[in-house]
Amino acid sequence: MPRSISEISLSDLTGQRAVVTGGSDGIGRRIATRLAAAGAEVVLPVRNPAKGAATVETIRAAVPSAAVTLRQLDLSSLESVAALADTLAGEGDPIRILVNNAGIMTPPSRQVTVDGFESQFGTNHLGHFALVARLLPLLTAGRARVTSQISVSANNGAINWDDLGWERSYAGGRAYSQSKIALGLFGLELDRRSRAGGWGITSTLAHPGVAPTSLLAARPEMGRAADTAGVRLIRWLSARGILLGTPESAALPALLAAASTASEGGRFYGPSGAGHLGGPPAEQKLYSRLGSEEDARRIWTVSEHVTGVAFPAV
Repeated sequence: MPRSISEISLSDLTGQRAVVTGGSDGIGRRIATRLAAAGAEVVLPVRNPAKGAATVETIRAAVPSAAVTLRQLDLSSLESVAALADTLAGEGDPIRILVNNAGIMTPPSRQVTVDGFESQFGTNHLGHFALVARLLPLLTAGRARVTSQISVSANNGAINWDDLGWERSYAGGRAYSQSKIALGLFGLELDRRSRAGGWGITSTLAHPGVAPTSLLAARPEMGRAADTAGVRLIRWLSARGILLGTPESAALPALLAAASTASEGGRFYGPSGAGHLGGPPAEQKLYSRLGSEEDARRIWTVSEHVTGVAFPAV
């Protein structure tokens, strides 16, 4: 196992643009704060402008020199993804870092996006797939690092190829695992295709371990009226330093992957503690579900087909 890295040395990002999805809360907010402290001009695409504005104030309180702004984005809507890409293209600034961090987890019943996709697959994977495709010229111009945030859940389950939308038999946890496996396969294939096509993009994967975030908390808009028992246990263990990470430590693998001088394309980073649930960030052994290049090409093709968004051929 590669050496763990407890002190992350971030690149000097002065004047360079970094985009962080899911940056208005939890791990994403910590990632955005550290990138701003390294000098990046941080863009936070958010679904809730009021929550985003509060986050901007929190970041500026921690980093008075922070250059951080909001844009509108709902990853569950391909129209919204296209609108954000058009906005950023119109601004013309190359993107140096993109962290695909936003996500939803285990709605108690099957839900669909505005485009008709199962909500977790549509938001966690397809939304980010379409975003990267539409931002490709800006990412290429910035010789970007793209980091896709997966999950320990990607080490379980499988792609439900015969029923990607979980229409016949919905299982929230298995659908969540599928969305994160798909995102991981995409991130690895992105790095391969960038090398083959000369796109100049470096793509990495990260996972935060397990830490108290809003993923399993009460989410009335998803049909979850109260915090789950799982998130209550996670909070209890994390607060006592037992096995799990904190929101601060959980942000470090993505920072290592996206902005450290020690990271490399096509690699996977996560916590190095027991069970890889917490601890200092380090390079990880790739999950078995992510090892098939055939599966990666297949999910890439399927994703282009269902989103109607295509990358250049290589």
